[in-house]
Amino acid sequence: MRIYIETERLILREFEDQDIDGLFALDSDPLVHKYLGNKPVTNKAQCLEYIATCKQKYKAHGICRLALIEKESGDFIGWSGLRLIDDYTFNNRTNFYDVGYRLIPKYWNKGYATESGKAAVNYGFETLKLDTIFGLTEINNQASHNALLKIGLDYIEDFYYPEDAVQLRWYAITNPNL
Repeated sequence: MRIYIETERLILREFEDQDIDGLFALDSDPLVHKYLGNKPVTNKAQCLEYIATCKQKYKAHGICRLALIEKESGDFIGWSGLRLIDDYTFNNRTNFYDVGYRLIPKYWNKGYATESGKAAVNYGFETLKLDTIFGLTEINNQASHNALLKIGLDYIEDFYYPEDAVQLRWYAITNPNL
């Protein structure tokens, strides 16, 4: 089953190799990585590796981050969606579903993170029948904090992430249908 979600202004779909240029524009931008450890990608091979990882996770877990397309322009504007976090430990937890988003800066402040995040959470609850979806953000990333709250997640607590020596915030939302 291919994942394809539409909102009023956006399409969320599985990554394809053709997304490499848009993904490189996104993840090579230092501004995008301000609250992500300041580690932008430096070549397109890293982007192809990310796309390949997403494709593997679609097969293994039925979900991963999705390419985010603006309907009006048809442009790749970033990514959004759910991901099973089974390869990291955050706040003493692993094997949990996380909602996330990352947008090219010219698409910031348009409500796209919130719109796509709500669609992803709904997909997680309605289609995947998840009990709980988590979110996290760097403590100083106020825009991401606001988006997670608008998506419907509740702020739970702050915690220290030693791998990147950073303070993060932890959020959660439970499935109202279970």
